[in-house]
Amino acid sequence: MSERRMVVAQADCPARRVPDGTPLTIPEGTFVTITQALGGNYTLTYHGQMVRVDGTDAHLLGLEPTNIEFPAPADDLIQEDQVWQALGSVYDPEIPVDLVNLGLIYSVNIDQQTKQVEVRMTLTAPACGMGPVLVGDVEYRVRLVPNVKSVKVELLFDPPWQRHMMSEEAQLQTGMFY
Repeated sequence: MSERRMVVAQADCPARRVPDGTPLTIPEGTFVTITQALGGNYTLTYHGQMVRVDGTDAHLLGLEPTNIEFPAPADDLIQEDQVWQALGSVYDPEIPVDLVNLGLIYSVNIDQQTKQVEVRMTLTAPACGMGPVLVGDVEYRVRLVPNVKSVKVELLFDPPWQRHMMSEEAQLQTGMFY
């Protein structure tokens, strides 16, 4: 969605300020302007600031939410495939491709004892101003996985991201397959 649209928060809505990722709450009854809808998330203008609302909270703005559901766990273990599924639901805010297919996720480490997931990732460019927002998106979505208590994201720039790290599908989708 590229056209601006005003909506009213139907309930208190969690958001993160762009680009630093500082959490905040948009109070119920507040008018906000949607400036971008991409990858299931929304970028809004709120009190003159750009903020990002996760698509799973879109119903709080009267919009259709992004549903990320996992089967009920059979035990108290964190399922790695579900962590990767959650990561695959996070999209770059400027490129309509998820972080996994972009090749931005280097590794996932699960500590079953502490119920912590550690994600090692990078950005397409070290100076990317949306880095803190993407880290917040990853933390938010991975926390939706059953049995996850905490998420730690380590942002790395070695090795630096390169086009060949993208899946072939992502390279075709972005016109970078050559």
